[in-house]
Amino acid sequence: MKVAILSGSVYGTAEEVARHAEHLLKDAGFEAWHNPRATLADVQAFAPQAFLVVTATTGMGELPDNLQPLYFAIRDHLPAWNGLPGGVIALGDASYGDTYCGGGELVRELYAELGVHEVLAMLRLDASESVTPETDAEPWLAEFMAELNV
Repeated sequence: MKVAILSGSVYGTAEEVARHAEHLLKDAGFEAWHNPRATLADVQAFAPQAFLVVTATTGMGELPDNLQPLYFAIRDHLPAWNGLPGGVIALGDASYGDTYCGGGELVRELYAELGVHEVLAMLRLDASESVTPETDAEPWLAEFMAELNV
C-alpha cells in the first residue's frame, strides 16, 4: 500500500516524527513517501492509497508555514481521495489550552471535507510531557499500520 506522509514543522520535530514514521512503514512493507515540501502535484503523482499527516501547531492553532501551501491547494482542488484511509499525528503544547494541537484539528476537518476516513483517533503529542516524540508515536503507528493492513 502506498502511504503519503505529509508534514508541517516549525522547529523540525514534526518532520523528525514523519521521517521516523516513514522508516517504520517501509520496514513493515508499505511504500511510504515523505516530502516535507510536497506540492499537490507531487502528492498526486505518487498516487497515494492512504495518508498520514504529522503536524505541529503554530500561532493561534494554525498549521506551520511549510504545510499551509499544500493544505490550501488541497482545499481549493478537493482531489478525489474519498474513502481513502488516513491518520493524523499532532504535536503541540497543552499549556496553550484551546489551540492545543489545532493544526491537527485543521487536518481532520480537511479529511472530513475530502471523505478521507480516519482509521484511528488523532495522536496528540504534548511537548510539555514528551522529550522523544518519535518513540512516543511508535505504539500509535503500529496500530495505524495494523488498521491499514485490514
